[in-house]
Amino acid sequence: MDNTHIETTAIRTQAERTQNLEHSVPLYLTSSYVFEDSEDMRASFAEEKDRNIYSRYSNPNTSEFIDKMVLMEKAEAGFAFASGMAAVFSSLAALLNSGDHIVASRSLFGSTHGLFSQYFPKWNISHSYFNIDELDTIESLIKPETKILFAESPTNPGVDVLDLEKLGKIAKKHHLILIIDNCFATPYLQNPIDFGADLVIHSATKLIDGQGRVLGGITVGRADLIREIYLFSRNTGPSMSPFNAWVLSKSLETLPVRLEKHCENALKVAKFLENHAAISKVKYPFLKSHPQYKIAKKQMKLGGNVIAFEIKKGIDAGRNFIDSIKLCSISANLGDTRSIITHPASTTHSKLSKSDRLESGITDGLIRISVGLEHVDDVIKDLNQALESGINN
Repeated sequence: MDNTHIETTAIRTQAERTQNLEHSVPLYLTSSYVFEDSEDMRASFAEEKDRNIYSRYSNPNTSEFIDKMVLMEKAEAGFAFASGMAAVFSSLAALLNSGDHIVASRSLFGSTHGLFSQYFPKWNISHSYFNIDELDTIESLIKPETKILFAESPTNPGVDVLDLEKLGKIAKKHHLILIIDNCFATPYLQNPIDFGADLVIHSATKLIDGQGRVLGGITVGRADLIREIYLFSRNTGPSMSPFNAWVLSKSLETLPVRLEKHCENALKVAKFLENHAAISKVKYPFLKSHPQYKIAKKQMKLGGNVIAFEIKKGIDAGRNFIDSIKLCSISANLGDTRSIITHPASTTHSKLSKSDRLESGITDGLIRISVGLEHVDDVIKDLNQALESGINN
């Protein structure tokens, strides 16, 4: 599969065919595997043989999904998890020791922030945050015990864009492990490894699945780091199920064509919102008004499918807007074929203090929309009638 385009890689990377010569890879719903004899079993557990032992370690379906993602992200190796947060936690826990320090962007998914602020301190793992518009302050936060530089780009839910090349240079200079959560972009729109990332994490639940069916997560990157993550996960058990891997691997086959339409629709919706009298602010990476527009154009193929916007009359107008939605789904998920509206301050980031939310750019009136694959005129019509209701009530 050398030198093929990403669309071809996503479709043609498959598990080895069985004696049945199937065209589509079957489901391998087995918890374990048999051995020829005692020596075969010994050598397999000693990792002298590269083979399946137990589906918590590996399975043909999870291996196929990992292989595709590794190629699409230009990585060396990977491991698949039961959810995106399992990927985040396991990757960090495998690499950090008591006394280590993380430098991270303040703009993070709420559960990731929860790991840093509530759980890692139990194991004497500390963190320092930098603001997304103050990357020049990162080096002042680095300590002798700093081990990891962590960021999302674009960020959830504020849709800010970080300069990955700058982060890569800082990490290399200070011998840090750079981990990028690439969930909003997917490997089709952005490859953080090109800019110096050591590991890339995805919640496969989102755009990789694309239809809101299954949970999944994956980490890909440097083989030596993935080895540590694999060993940790082999013992702690957060691995992806074969069924979910089978679904997600098939989903990757349509990721490029889906993303093209998602992004086309999202840009049209963003332009509509930017010109609406009820909206005070719109953030979408490929809008020229986005504060990091030039960076987004440098490192992303298209702008993604997520838009953040602020309704002028604040929280009451925001609630009226959400309650007036008719077509779009009101849900905390994203990356679905269906357009989804959510209010981060009362949902995904509700467990953060108001001051922490504000420091992350999450105001009470911030709305996030994940633009789906419906006809874009129907999505805009629904948003317009809901916005007019918010103005008039």
